Amino acid sequence: METKKVAIVGYNRIPFARINTAYTDQGNQDLLVSALNGLIKSYNLKGKLLGEVAGGAVIKHISESNLIRESVMNTSLDPATPACDLQQACDTGIEAAIYIGNKIALGQIESGIACGVEAMSNIPFESSPGLRKALLKANREKSAFGKIRQLLSPKLKDWMPIPYKGQEPKTGLVMGGHTEITAKYYQISRKEQDELAFKSHQNMAKAYDEGFFDDMITPAFGLDKDNNLRRDTTLEKLASLKPAFDKQNGTLTAGNSTPFTDGASAVLLASEGWAKANNLPILAYITFSEVAGIEYVENKQNLLLAPVFAAERMLKKAGINLEDFDYYEIHEAFAAQVLATMKIWEHDDLAKKFGLEKALGKIDRDKLNVKGGSLAAAHPFAATGGRIIGTLAKLLDEKRSGKGFISICAARGQGVTMILEK
Repeated sequence: METKKVAIVGYNRIPFARINTAYTDQGNQDLLVSALNGLIKSYNLKGKLLGEVAGGAVIKHISESNLIRESVMNTSLDPATPACDLQQACDTGIEAAIYIGNKIALGQIESGIACGVEAMSNIPFESSPGLRKALLKANREKSAFGKIRQLLSPKLKDWMPIPYKGQEPKTGLVMGGHTEITAKYYQISRKEQDELAFKSHQNMAKAYDEGFFDDMITPAFGLDKDNNLRRDTTLEKLASLKPAFDKQNGTLTAGNSTPFTDGASAVLLASEGWAKANNLPILAYITFSEVAGIEYVENKQNLLLAPVFAAERMLKKAGINLEDFDYYEIHEAFAAQVLATMKIWEHDDLAKKFGLEKALGKIDRDKLNVKGGSLAAAHPFAATGGRIIGTLAKLLDEKRSGKGFISICAARGQGVTMILEK
């Protein structure tokens, strides 16, 4: 069976906002519908019946089990457009694109949207085991007296809500705690981390000034630009920040790590025939992708390094070397994680410790995150993949040819890579 080429034909996102700022009162559906509506308006999709919409949020309320379908029903797409939720931590946006892309490649659908959203400001709180059990027992009671008796049984401390901390269940460490171990283990200096963060902000500020994002971002709820971007940051300011995770000997700070973030993004994918029939230009093609996992409980330094494996497998299948790309988009969850991943790819001794035959090659730093990365834009977990696909597709379209490399790390020791071509 001959597969179809998977084209990226459209992209939209709303500005990303640091937690508890511009989108404090908005939930996942509010943010996602805004991003989808921007896509629909930009690409004349009103009333269109698409093959499917897929995406998700890493953190959802119990009422959001059908978040994507409910969001689609609140847009002007044909309401017969099916949708599904999926989630793979920070890989969610890319995994949604793989899901839709595979269906297009197999001829099952002709068009679809991959999307992701995160409303961290509206995050659900967890209840204590004691309170949860009491509420369930109260629900099973038949009499009002029985219900009251069960509701009075929890201790006062059981009534306190438990806020989200983002800990890895297997280790009890938050992602920043793991990455502190990564920085020490792979000898990633504070200076290197701050330099990467500084360049991310510089690149994004320049991209805004050049108008690169003008047709890619829909203003939402009073915000028209990513509010994590720090135009006035300097290496001196970054160097003055105190460690955020290891207070005594740490190198990770609020400046070289991404904050909790609200935001949403959407990418329109299609077959060449559908794009032509709908008078939409092809920005780039998705040609290869790979998802990988890594052991991180015993080797705590490796939580965010699964892209090491994903890249090696993908490049072998594609018959392409790591140096063969015009642009590299590597998700900057933490500067230390980006630098450690590249260090392993670039050095034989480290690569062989991961079971690779040899180093994959060296990445030209001038081709890395040229329009800014997650350290500048910030990181709404499920929405970052869409932001990166859209940015890279536009870069390749403007260049009129070339190849782009994507790498995203994720919680639970997972990672995904992708190749876009024009």
